[in-house]
Amino acid sequence: MQLYKTNMANRTIKLYKNYFKEFYAAQSDAVRRKINYCINVVKTVDRVPKSILKNMEDSDGLYEIRIEVSSNIFRIFCCFDEGSLVILFNGFQKKTQKTPKQHIERAKKLMKEYFNEKRNG
Repeated sequence: MQLYKTNMANRTIKLYKNYFKEFYAAQSDAVRRKINYCINVVKTVDRVPKSILKNMEDSDGLYEIRIEVSSNIFRIFCCFDEGSLVILFNGFQKKTQKTPKQHIERAKKLMKEYFNEKRNG
């Protein structure tokens, strides 16, 4: 396991509605452990490696947390708010080379909903 140098980034993780919780609950213990590890890296490491957190191209601030367990690949969409706040949206198991468009569109919709709800109180 690779350890990353931390400068105590201290980001806060928040869940938007129950989308992430439902995804997380459906995973095996091994996958949940890796999800926890990756989220902890996002929370604590100043410069998170692209192998764990990657900006989605042409997505206006949408990111994906990248999880690999054995030959299984998972993605959790998220965005940053107020600098050090990370909002988690939907997750899915990736079965194709490219991230399926419907998952990206759903995440963009959830991100838009989140910011609209925040703006409207």
